[in-house]
Amino acid sequence: MSSGTGGTETSGSGDIARTLDLLWDTGRRPSRGPKPGLTLDRIVEAAVEVADRDGIGALSMRRIATELGTGTMSLYRYVPGKAELLDLMLDRVQRTSDDPADLGDGTWRAALEALGRAILALYRRHPWLLEVNQSRPILGPAALDGMEKVLARIKPMGLSDPELLSAIIMIDGYVVGAARTQLYQEQAERSSGLTDAQFWEAQRPALEKAMNSGRYPVLAALSEDTFDPGFDHFEFGLQRILDGLEAFVARRTAG
Repeated sequence: MSSGTGGTETSGSGDIARTLDLLWDTGRRPSRGPKPGLTLDRIVEAAVEVADRDGIGALSMRRIATELGTGTMSLYRYVPGKAELLDLMLDRVQRTSDDPADLGDGTWRAALEALGRAILALYRRHPWLLEVNQSRPILGPAALDGMEKVLARIKPMGLSDPELLSAIIMIDGYVVGAARTQLYQEQAERSSGLTDAQFWEAQRPALEKAMNSGRYPVLAALSEDTFDPGFDHFEFGLQRILDGLEAFVARRTAG
């Protein structure tokens, strides 16, 4: 469901037919591996754990084999390579629950609102997703299950099918941008050793001088709470997008 863009890895760059076989469990199963308990599911789980802990750059077949306590060649009996494994990882992390309440109270607005928050939570759990170019995703069962559930909830909007898809893309694109900003802020704090408050405090003397110069009258007149870190910019933006969609639906219905 999510279409984050990055640069270090690209979805769909492996053997597409083999990846689809693995995603939909239509391919030939390997003979019993040399290590009891080694399965494709366990390999994918281990890969996600490595990426969650150390980033997508740490992902390699050798590293996963080490995590599982087996030889690298054993993994190739289950998955052709890293590219195909990445697509399995992408589908795995998109698994949704079967609880209808996860998409709100039944209205299309509640469904899109819940979708936005769910996508943000997904990127918080798996920050490495922001480093994967998913512009050409391989669609597996988890991705299609999620799409099916959301589309079923927002059908009552009364929009055309391309417009319904665009509404989902709109929410996804907004959340990806917000998630990336949050991640970059956290990375900057870790790499610099300065908290956000310390960073802005270091700039305060220069900024106060600039505000007193008369060159920036609009900025200087902003209220003291303008940059309050407690203001939820994500929620504000999400609600305004939904307001816009609601107004559009109302116009379409009236027309």
